Amino acid sequence: MLFRFDEVYKSYGADEVLSGVTFQINPKEKVGLVGRNGAGKTTIFRLLMKQEEADRGQIMQTNSLSIGLLAQQHRVIVGSTVLESALSVFTKLREIEKKMQKLEQAMTELLGEALDIALAEYSELQQNYELAGGFASSTRAESVLLGLGFEKKDFSLPVTNLSGGQQARLSLACLLLKEPDILLLDEPTNHLDIGAIEWLEEFLTSYNSAYVIISHDRFMLDRCTNRILELEAGRISNYPGNFSFYLSEREERRKAQQNAFEQQQELIERTEEFIRRNLAGQKTKQAKSRRKMLERLDRIESVKSEETASNFSVNPIARSGDIVLSTKDLTIGYENLSLASNINFTLRRGEVLAIIGGNGTGKTTMLRTLLTRQKTLSGEINWGSNISIGYYDQKLNDLNQNNQVIDELREIEPFAEEVKLRSFLGSFNFRSDDVFKKVGDLSGGEQGRLALAKLVYSRVNVLVLDEPTNHLDITSRESLENALDNFTGTALVVSHDRYFLDRLATKIVYLDGSNAEIFSGTYSEYCDLRRKREEEQRAQIIARQTRVVTKTIKPKTTKSVLREVSVIEEEIAELEEEIKEVSQSLATVEVACNPSRLAELQGEYQELTKKLELLYQEWETTMLSGKEC
Repeated sequence: MLFRFDEVYKSYGADEVLSGVTFQINPKEKVGLVGRNGAGKTTIFRLLMKQEEADRGQIMQTNSLSIGLLAQQHRVIVGSTVLESALSVFTKLREIEKKMQKLEQAMTELLGEALDIALAEYSELQQNYELAGGFASSTRAESVLLGLGFEKKDFSLPVTNLSGGQQARLSLACLLLKEPDILLLDEPTNHLDIGAIEWLEEFLTSYNSAYVIISHDRFMLDRCTNRILELEAGRISNYPGNFSFYLSEREERRKAQQNAFEQQQELIERTEEFIRRNLAGQKTKQAKSRRKMLERLDRIESVKSEETASNFSVNPIARSGDIVLSTKDLTIGYENLSLASNINFTLRRGEVLAIIGGNGTGKTTMLRTLLTRQKTLSGEINWGSNISIGYYDQKLNDLNQNNQVIDELREIEPFAEEVKLRSFLGSFNFRSDDVFKKVGDLSGGEQGRLALAKLVYSRVNVLVLDEPTNHLDITSRESLENALDNFTGTALVVSHDRYFLDRLATKIVYLDGSNAEIFSGTYSEYCDLRRKREEEQRAQIIARQTRVVTKTIKPKTTKSVLREVSVIEEEIAELEEEIKEVSQSLATVEVACNPSRLAELQGEYQELTKKLELLYQEWETTMLSGKEC
């Protein structure tokens, strides 16, 4: 056990968020924590971190448990630059470095036995430094930063100059490098593009310790978890599988619960009828006994009564022309900076165009250019006939801050029944008295959801959506997807939600910051195409390496390949001996007293280690070639 919640209750005023929550997390478990916005998921993290206290119940954890929390609100990172901040997490290594530096200074003045003692201590420190991965720490830090979307040029950026998104990514990088006993990740994919999200998934699937993820990214939950905890109505339900298992198993459980509810209702009706007929008759004792039984009966709730979110539909729209949008040799970007050129595509009525790519590659720029809110660098943009466009850009300029939430929809349909408007708003997580809140009193996320609800409710026949799912929980995302499935118009979407893209997109534009690739098909089909290309490129590289090796030996025979293996093995042995010699030199007093020589040898040690890794890769490739002969 790492930690356990046992009958934990937590309320905020009259709102009971946790109602007897019980669950346990064990070593190496990969857990997804799901539930509606406001269900209490982040509260569980805050209770575990002792940032808040439970009203009742126990929270137990193992001794010396190290917990790493990635919160949605990120603190300022220690360190003056991006790379220094990432390296600052290696506290043990930093302590060893300080001791080594102190000894280096002291040894310049020591003689005889005192010098021998200091040298022995320095040698031990250096060995500990090597075993703790000291020489590889910089490489690890750089690898994680690059994986999360930073570039080499960003490493020297002052932390105080980082944007909110960069600060969030740096917080995540530092947390991953610390490698605590358990990671608590609250929406870790916020501020990450698709490439960085995929890198994070690869990292987590190979992560040796446990983690709990709160995320609306259904692809990530599917790929990176082996257990799902669902928080609903203050209680926890356990599903021993990934997100897909959870969806199917939850449906089965709800069917079983509904059947049990209906059977119980029949039993209650029969029992109540028996009591009415016999309470004053000869069977009065039986009737009273059955009445007590009903009073003690644990009532099963109807599943339908718990499902507060309803799928919504979009109002009927005017029919556009068959060709909605076409471009010819379009170039997008800014003066002296082209982000993509020769963009040519045709979007027909009913299609959904998804624009994808890394951060800063021009996705929003392309949307704004297509909407003529930004000038083209060259080329043509042609919109079809009878087009009405609705644009969601998260700036929320279309909201009246003095209106009530429900009034925003009334502006579109003044005579709509209140129950219809409230039902629609409920799908965007505006429930009960929320619909009467003043728009100006809503949080940024709530205003984003309202702006999206208002746009979807309108009668435009082209929806242009820039990150529409950012502030929606999973249930609301599913409702939005259902609405867009039923939408008879056309949509252009920028999104990092791969599940959302895969369900809706019929055409893909992939931007990499200098080029645009057009693909007709789903998101998964496009990913398969890119994966196939990458595999072919890797195969070509291996083939080229194999050809280079075989040029120096006789025609392909097992014997000749094995001779090449022996040559590589000799080089490996020689390199390992060099590394050993450098390591021994690093422990000498002469080097310890000479900072420039010390830095030089440490650099040499890292270079030799990298060469050794490449030799091992070549050895594996050559061995595989031998097996194929």
